[in-house]
Amino acid sequence: MPVIAPCEHIAGNEKMMRKAIDLQREWHGAFDLTCDCEDGAAVGAEREHALMVARLLNDTQSPAGRIGVRIHDVENPHWRNDIALLLGEAAAKIGYITIPKPESAADVARMIDVIETQAQRAGRVDPLPIHVLIETHGALAQAAAISALPQVEAIVFGLLDFVSAHHGALGFDAMRSPLQFEHPLLLRAKTEIVAAALAHGVVPVHNVSLTLRDEAAVRQDAFLARTRFGFLRMWSIHPAQIRPIVEAMRPDDAEVERAGRILLAAQRAAWGPIDHEGELHDRASYRHCWTVVQRAHAGGMQLAEDVENAFFRDR
Repeated sequence: MPVIAPCEHIAGNEKMMRKAIDLQREWHGAFDLTCDCEDGAAVGAEREHALMVARLLNDTQSPAGRIGVRIHDVENPHWRNDIALLLGEAAAKIGYITIPKPESAADVARMIDVIETQAQRAGRVDPLPIHVLIETHGALAQAAAISALPQVEAIVFGLLDFVSAHHGALGFDAMRSPLQFEHPLLLRAKTEIVAAALAHGVVPVHNVSLTLRDEAAVRQDAFLARTRFGFLRMWSIHPAQIRPIVEAMRPDDAEVERAGRILLAAQRAAWGPIDHEGELHDRASYRHCWTVVQRAHAGGMQLAEDVENAFFRDR
């Protein structure tokens, strides 16, 4: 199971991308940045936009977090050009590639084949993680098959396009809270996406919040996504959303502290069963505790010094 930052911030123009890179440093990599070559590119300027993103990636020295790119969808003639330009110019600098609007696992596999071929041609050695937007009926029906593709690291619920795909059967209010967490069709979609992702060791990513500057509302959306549905990451579309998403998507402080104590005790016992505060713990609970501590570390949480030294000193 990949352990990645709890927030993914989307930026569509160079000014906002550079601002987000500065924020990444301030937050010590607690969120990833996705440079948008799909909706962020003006019609007719797709090539120039992709080249700008490649230049920005190459100009960014030692980024604090990962910087990925979102390309055009499989039905758009520009997706192959996006891949050729971005990988041709900045293959080593791309943290991940996000694929939007597939209708099937076959669509995703076809795009991944082109991405891998271009990455190898550009001399990239490390595998390139793939994130897939689930925003069509076809993709939702094949969420498990998409998650099973070996290159896929995360699947993302694209709420806005998914609501639009219902031909008016869902109203505009379904794109925002509270209805996005209450309508049966959306409950079904979210639970199926999370179940498919977790069954295949893939990170489930929650959709955006339309509320841009109301931090309390954004935090509540992220908290519900994590605690009620099991999402482990959420998209941000405005810098003001980053803080509440990161904070709400992190594990609880008490859970992290408890998990760290259990892991230290287990390490002292050579990972055999232990009695910790009157409870039996063994490797099943150790795996859970390790996931909690890793997620806390990825989210920039301050761990106890002995836990940091024991498990993250050399990372």
